[in-house]
Amino acid sequence: MSKPTIYCEPFTIKDGYDFEIHHVSYLQHDAYSCFMHFHQVHEFIFFERIDGTYFYHQGESKLSDYEAVFTPAMETHDFELNPRSKSWYIVQFMPEQLNDPALNEFTELLKSGMHLSFCVEIQQKLHCLLAWMLSEYNQNPKSKTCKQLFNSLITLVCEYGKNGAATLNKPRSGLASFKKLTPIIEQLKTHNGINVSLEQAADMCHLSPSYFSRVFKKHFRVPYSDYLIQHKLYNAARLLGQTDISVTDIAYDLGFSSPSYFIKQFKFHFKVTPLQYRQQLR
Repeated sequence: MSKPTIYCEPFTIKDGYDFEIHHVSYLQHDAYSCFMHFHQVHEFIFFERIDGTYFYHQGESKLSDYEAVFTPAMETHDFELNPRSKSWYIVQFMPEQLNDPALNEFTELLKSGMHLSFCVEIQQKLHCLLAWMLSEYNQNPKSKTCKQLFNSLITLVCEYGKNGAATLNKPRSGLASFKKLTPIIEQLKTHNGINVSLEQAADMCHLSPSYFSRVFKKHFRVPYSDYLIQHKLYNAARLLGQTDISVTDIAYDLGFSSPSYFIKQFKFHFKVTPLQYRQQLR
């Protein structure tokens, strides 16, 4: 069985690990799905082939080959990618990793999202380093070499990356309509299996249901009800990859009415059952 075509970012870094690194690739006609989301880890994505748009708190910007984006923990972000072949490295780490004396000087820089570009020479060094880092990680993710490569990567990016991509819109975090959604966004950030009806969410935000629906879809690009399902399914995928919790317990923990309904929704979204998904990631 082939690897899943939809890649889910880890929700937390595995115990004892300093970071996680993965390489992701899609052929031109492979399915790709993303939606406005957030996670508890800092995230770098280093693109090899890419064509699309990055949506983040600073606005939105067009993506090009061999650029990178950084999204700090708990910031909403999204990608809209065109149907060409695409590939990237994804590196994620807990914010506490920046307490390392070797990286502490970059803490302030990495407090907000960035879209970074590099000169050709740095691009080559960066992707050689990423390939080496991935190889070392796959052999021994807790090795001293792995840790040093991670520190070198953060240093190289922060010293040579140019955060010069032009934003096309006003930062979404500063929009009055986005701020009105703060109560439900905070609920989503703190509850993996949230079950709040549209009417309840609208009431939390002191908006009418119809206006709440329009504002939510404007910023998250899907209806609220669809987002709620996706939010739970993505958290389910992370739990399947990061823990040994049973499929039944995940279904109930995330508020699905039954394990069979959870399995049906998961298979519709990811094209494989939860158990098959877990097996493919092991």
